Formats: sequence, C-alpha cells, structure tokens
Amino acid sequence: MRPDLVKEIVIYTDGGARGNPGPAAVGVVIQDASGKTLKEYSDFIGERTNNEAEYEAVILALKKAKQLFGKDTTKNIAVHFRVDSELIARQLMGRYKVEEKRLAELFMKVWNLKMDFESIDFESIPREKNRAADRLVNRELDKQESKLF
Repeated sequence: MRPDLVKEIVIYTDGGARGNPGPAAVGVVIQDASGKTLKEYSDFIGERTNNEAEYEAVILALKKAKQLFGKDTTKNIAVHFRVDSELIARQLMGRYKVEEKRLAELFMKVWNLKMDFESIDFESIPREKNRAADRLVNRELDKQESKLF
C-alpha cells in the first residue's frame, strides 16, 4: 500500500444481458487489499446491452464504495477495478475511443464519479477470475426470470 493513501480496495464488477439487448443485471464485489470481501451488491437494471450493463456495474460500484466509506475517506482510496470486459477496461483507461452515444453517456457518469477517489485503475481479467461478480449477475437475472414464470 502506498503510504500516502489511507486504503486500497479492489472492486470486481460484471454486467450482463440475456439477449443483446435484453434483461440485464449487474454485480459488484468490493474487497480490501488483502482480498477479504467487504461487501457485495447486485441489481436488475432492465433492458440493456452487455456493454451498457458492464458500465452500469462500474457506476453502481463507485456509488456504493462512496456510501460504504464516506466521501471524505474516498478521497484517500485507490480503487483497482477488475472487469472481464476488455472494451470497458480500455475505454475507461483512455486507450479506446468511446464512439457509441449511450456508452459515451455512461462513460461520463463514471468519469464524474471518479473525481471522488484518490485514484482509479481498470484491469481486464479473464471471466473465470470474475466468478463472484458473475454469480451476482446471474442470481439477479434468475430472480427476474422466475417472476415471469
């Protein structure tokens, strides 16, 4: 941990849609730097594309981290995002342009939320290393499907 930071956290996010677009959900797992899970969040978000759901997951994660730690504390937190979408990770790190209008709007929401944190980075990881967040997404989608039948 950097000495000038109070905390470092790792956030795993996932978003998915059944169909593209289709019913979508997001999952968030917030861990401390040692890998201990501090909180998990998930939500059904309605009709979205997979990429929109991935962005929505990052937005939910930033909002929940701010609530969990408080705005004053988040100014001293380095956040390390782990996402299984290479596109989202590269767009949020400024390596890829955001050309789609809806994604550009979501990108701006993330950009504005980032201002409340010391630093934020994004890393694309294989899906198998993002199982906890993926499980939360599927749980929400399964719950929604069961309401329909």
